[in-house]
Amino acid sequence: MNPLKNIVRAALGISACFCVAQACAQDLQADNMLLFQRASGGWSKQYHGKAFSYNVQFSDSLKKDIAIEASHDDANIDNESTKKEIRYLAHAYKTYHNPKYKEAIERGIKFLLKSQYDNGGFPQYYPEKLLYRAEITYNDNAMINALNVLQDVVRKQNDLDFIDPSLTAPCAKAVKKGVQCILNTQIKANGKLTAWCQQYDEKTLQPAKARAYELPSISGSETVGIIDFLMSQQDPSNEIKTAVTAAVNWLKEVEIKGYKFVAVPAPGTPFGTNRQLVADSNAPTIWARYYEIGTNKPFFCDRDGIKKYDVNDIGYERRNGYAWYGSWANGLIDKGYPAWAKKWGVKE
Repeated sequence: MNPLKNIVRAALGISACFCVAQACAQDLQADNMLLFQRASGGWSKQYHGKAFSYNVQFSDSLKKDIAIEASHDDANIDNESTKKEIRYLAHAYKTYHNPKYKEAIERGIKFLLKSQYDNGGFPQYYPEKLLYRAEITYNDNAMINALNVLQDVVRKQNDLDFIDPSLTAPCAKAVKKGVQCILNTQIKANGKLTAWCQQYDEKTLQPAKARAYELPSISGSETVGIIDFLMSQQDPSNEIKTAVTAAVNWLKEVEIKGYKFVAVPAPGTPFGTNRQLVADSNAPTIWARYYEIGTNKPFFCDRDGIKKYDVNDIGYERRNGYAWYGSWANGLIDKGYPAWAKKWGVKE
């Protein structure tokens, strides 16, 4: 045999082995996501009650333990759970075309469809629904993340153009129901449409309490994601236009200028810093996380659930462990909404 051919074949063999090994390394997280997928089709944000990384080489004994964990009914859409896995697996499938990734994605989509209430809302957890986990959850954009995945299936975009066509119609129906739920849960106070609470009673559609410090309110954070989703609707109805404009006007009404919420040095404290609202004429506009329904007063809570109107009146742990203020709506008000309003002939 030609020695040159042997050298070429050997080189190609080495290259092929390297590519396979490289692909395996790059697919590690996707493969681990398959291990953690629940029987319901969704994923949980935790492993043994704690956040975890998919970028780990699990031992055979740990994989057996993960299989036990995956048998639980605790799939959820909290902290980007399920959405995160579907998005990552979709990108991995487009790269490696592993049919197991496609199967897992479609099971995840079916999980979202199954979990949706008839009224269009999504619970935080499914099928488990203990305590506030059954509530319709906008908190941390949970429901909006789910709807965006389903909408991308319908529009065949963002790496979700390969999904079984039989899922297109159910996803379109789910998005339509979700939009109606959003419109039905927009809070009206003193005769005016305002914005949205973090969570709602799944039966009455009234603003609801979740954790002790998450009281019924109007949210300066979650409202932004909801508006963005409504603005993504093609050929928006007059009802959508009214809802978006009213919510943006409310955000403008409750904006906070001339202050910033920052960590200042605090020797001897657990973090060595303490978050405070500090005057700063050059600071970007901010919003409070919670506004009192009816008065629009910002409020804050410790784990005792007692409402306070000054962030300094709650304890160190909650004051420094929660996003009480943020510049969430600046991009929306400065660019997103004006462009949308111009496109659809909406008077600002």
